[in-house]
Amino acid sequence: MARGRYIGLRKRIGLKLFKSLYDDAVQRHELRTLFWECTLRCNLKCRHCGSDCRTDVLQRDMPLEDFLRVLDEEVTPNVDPSRVLIIFSGGEVLVRPDLEEAGREVTRRGYMWGMVTNGMSLTAQRLQSLVEAGLRTVSVSFDGFEEVHNDIRQSSHSFARARAAIANIRKVKNLAYDVITCVTPAMIDRLEEWKEFLIAEGITNWRIFSIFPAGRAKGDDNLHLNAEQFQRLMEFIRQTRKEARIALNYACEGFLGGYEAEVRDHFYMCNAGISVASIRVNGDISGCTSVRGNYTQGNIYRDHFWEVWQNRFEAFRDRTWTRCDECKECKVWEHCRGGGMHLRDDEGKLMYCHYNMLK
Repeated sequence: MARGRYIGLRKRIGLKLFKSLYDDAVQRHELRTLFWECTLRCNLKCRHCGSDCRTDVLQRDMPLEDFLRVLDEEVTPNVDPSRVLIIFSGGEVLVRPDLEEAGREVTRRGYMWGMVTNGMSLTAQRLQSLVEAGLRTVSVSFDGFEEVHNDIRQSSHSFARARAAIANIRKVKNLAYDVITCVTPAMIDRLEEWKEFLIAEGITNWRIFSIFPAGRAKGDDNLHLNAEQFQRLMEFIRQTRKEARIALNYACEGFLGGYEAEVRDHFYMCNAGISVASIRVNGDISGCTSVRGNYTQGNIYRDHFWEVWQNRFEAFRDRTWTRCDECKECKVWEHCRGGGMHLRDDEGKLMYCHYNMLK
């Protein structure tokens, strides 16, 4: 049966049941993941960067002691640290020489921590020092074959270094990881070949994103999938998951109609501001780091983080304001709730609708 916008009866029942779980999660808004955007510096200048990170960024790194103060005074007294994952993000986190110290400090406080990296500087030695500092999970960007990956990353060394980093990660016992591929038109016809390459490399966990028009990617149409390519991507993911030779999930990007629960492990839910918060490099408090400054809820240098988490985030938790423009009459709004918060521009308009990409 054709998928896309068609949602069968069984799936509709499942979505109705999940809606009550979604509502309950919003009401409880239990903090489970905290991103620390510890730097905006980066050793690459990727074409699709949503935050427009740079090697010459003027914004200084957040001092570690400032982040630890928020943990000690605001977060730890209100959570069970063993139930909260802290993710170091950037920029490129490995440009910080004190990353191991940061890892040791959050581990000492009872938190698990992970990081997102482009792999450029993740040598075997650096990886070992991070593991010794308590690293529990790592995500590495790997966007396609060498010519495609290096073109997107704007570096002739990026593919080789990311590949080596992933090989080293695989050797570490009890280190959770996944490989992230941002699929572009240049890779859509080579996905089967790329899948076989990843499997041959011994990679077991794979996550796929499609690129949305923000940051540098906003003006680069060569990075964006059209509707036909997007539907092909969904079919590829669905079939790959049925094969069960590599664990593949589409990212938490948007509601996917008939593909719900077939291309990822769960029904769609934007957890930004519900179970996910971030402290950005300048102290701003928001949802996940993909949501930029337009939905900032406070700042650690003038507000109490926990008060902000408990009593603000209205735009994240009550999404009725998104019922406008193309979402106004949408028949699946109750499941989508206006799409991911990172897909809303400064005026609140939806930049990209995954459901509308489906036939």
